[in-house]
Amino acid sequence: MRGVYVRKKSVVKERLKAGLAAAYVDDFTEWLRQRRYTEKTIVECIRLLASWTNWARSEDYTLDTIRSAYSASFALIRNGHRPRFRGDVNKDSVEIAKLFISYLENTGVLPCLPAKPELPIVAAFTIWAREQHGLAETTLGTYQGAVIPFVEAVGDDTSAYDAEVIRAYMLERAGTVSVARLKGIGVAVRAFLRFLIATGQCAPGLDHAMPNAAGWRLASVPRFLPEADIARIIAACDGERRLRDRAIILLLVRLGLRASEVARLTFDDIDWRQGTIRLHGKGRREELLPLTQDIGDAIIDYIERGRPKLSEHAIFLTESAPIRPIDRIAVKCLVKRALTRGGVESTYKGAHVLRHSAATAMLRHGVSLTGVGTVLRHRSPAMTAHYAKVDIALLSSIAQPWPGRQPC
Repeated sequence: MRGVYVRKKSVVKERLKAGLAAAYVDDFTEWLRQRRYTEKTIVECIRLLASWTNWARSEDYTLDTIRSAYSASFALIRNGHRPRFRGDVNKDSVEIAKLFISYLENTGVLPCLPAKPELPIVAAFTIWAREQHGLAETTLGTYQGAVIPFVEAVGDDTSAYDAEVIRAYMLERAGTVSVARLKGIGVAVRAFLRFLIATGQCAPGLDHAMPNAAGWRLASVPRFLPEADIARIIAACDGERRLRDRAIILLLVRLGLRASEVARLTFDDIDWRQGTIRLHGKGRREELLPLTQDIGDAIIDYIERGRPKLSEHAIFLTESAPIRPIDRIAVKCLVKRALTRGGVESTYKGAHVLRHSAATAMLRHGVSLTGVGTVLRHRSPAMTAHYAKVDIALLSSIAQPWPGRQPC
């Protein structure tokens, strides 16, 4: 067995020396270590890189054409290519090739490719929405996902936009997406039309031509979890391995933070002396919330015993390599896993259900609607009043009798 191991190791070395990665293997290995890849994973990455570079060399690719090599190998795998021999290109080696190219770009060996060209009118709308309305990057990304197909479908000659064109587009989309998605598209396109009106690129009032999707504002009952389920979710985050999860879950269920707000928290946002957390909310607003004892203890436990020793300004980091600040999607996935571990059955498994649960819990403990609105940072009192519908007993006591004919 010892002889076999040495032979395999020498084969890997020979392929690396002859391939595209010859001069960069050691630096690439250190780059992986800095991103907290384990030694076992690094060994496997290098083996797969050797296989891929061996294939690329056999196809006459060089370091200058490594991106073309990656594209060609990716196309092979997508078209169902099966490895014909040991060391042939396969799905795993293609993934490592992508990681190796990221390393080359990160270290300046390869120039970074320019971003995909954006439609000029959409780029101008994005800048306007960011500067004039302070929209968050996540919101801008959502808007772009709706506005780009709209412009591609109706054209970029904004002077030709009219009510008929807009309504025809929305009716066509209504047959392909859900009501909730259609509402989101309507919000984004309406914002885009208002940008065009504000900059004199289309007729005033055209935003009123946008048809509304069927539905009634605040008609539904807020989705929330009972307090027993919340306790089970928190309990499912006990232990040294889940210090990060516990701190995040407490921020969601006690203060009703949004997933993006949790992901954006930095060390500068916590004032330990004053016991406050500074949030960067919608519309570039900065607001302060109290740092409760249990949340503060959980964050300190994570920082001292669970957080990777990495010089990142963000508080919460990923747990697996590559180590980097978490994003809102990571928070949502974390909540979903906590629900599963706690055995909580819920139709809604994202982070926002915990925000709703925080609001309903405050109401049931006697906090006024104004107080709930302050904690959740609602702009409209009507949005906070939406949560009053969860207290069915209170609503029953104040409900007025139906004015129609009494039943027999």
